[in-house]
Amino acid sequence: MNAQRMIRSHSTAARVFGLVAVVVTLFGAAGCNKLKARDLLNKGVAAFKNGQYDASIEDFKQAKDLDPTLLNARLYLATAYATEYIPGAPSDENVRVGQQAVSEFQDVLSVDATNLSALDGIGSILYNMAGTPFDPDKYQESKKYHQKHIELKSDDPEPYYWVGVIDWTLAYRGNAEVRQAYNIQNPKKQAKEADPLPDKVREQFTQQYGNVVDEGLTMLQKATELRPDYADAIAYQSLLLRQKADMSDNATRASIEKQADDLLDKVKEIKQKIAEKESKS
Repeated sequence: MNAQRMIRSHSTAARVFGLVAVVVTLFGAAGCNKLKARDLLNKGVAAFKNGQYDASIEDFKQAKDLDPTLLNARLYLATAYATEYIPGAPSDENVRVGQQAVSEFQDVLSVDATNLSALDGIGSILYNMAGTPFDPDKYQESKKYHQKHIELKSDDPEPYYWVGVIDWTLAYRGNAEVRQAYNIQNPKKQAKEADPLPDKVREQFTQQYGNVVDEGLTMLQKATELRPDYADAIAYQSLLLRQKADMSDNATRASIEKQADDLLDKVKEIKQKIAEKESKS
């Protein structure tokens, strides 16, 4: 009886130690993979900083596979793809790279839905992809990611700026399209870019883009409230006011154009001060 108990005891102990050995091996392998992943992440960062984007992408891919919890590997992988994307280049390969960047940024958001770098990354790459060929839906999609940033962190001026830039881009394109359509129909009475829009065309343009222009001006105003010397935001305010002027009758057009000119003077002052400060440092 004692012998049987001893045999059972030894058998149980063997099973327990066997299980412990398996667990230790698994944890050891996982720990080893995490160390390898961090080494590859560091290697990829070094390659990225040296402009070796293809090599960095491979390192980040391996790091992500070895340690799916290593969020920075996912984020750097997306950033590397975004860096390789060439705005305006229509080749299938370039489009694929842009789509891959979006996919990898979305992968980051699947793990951390509040990751501002990923939100900004998608907003930026979609903005670049929307230009050639012109795709207003992509601009709107880009805007949504910047608006999400605003919801999460409302004191950052950059997302307000980008919404304003997108709104100007859409309004400017719309302005050009209604002018072109009018000029085709009226070959002897052309509406040049600097000319006021004919009444019916102005009404059409206002109906289609009035809310877009107003939103853009509001967003750019907020950006400059948060950063008073935000020269680029002020410059786009001036540009959007030009669109606003094209929506106005002759009685108010001159006043709005004067506001736009004043903002350009302010941009020049800001840039001059920055240049003077840099020359003294």
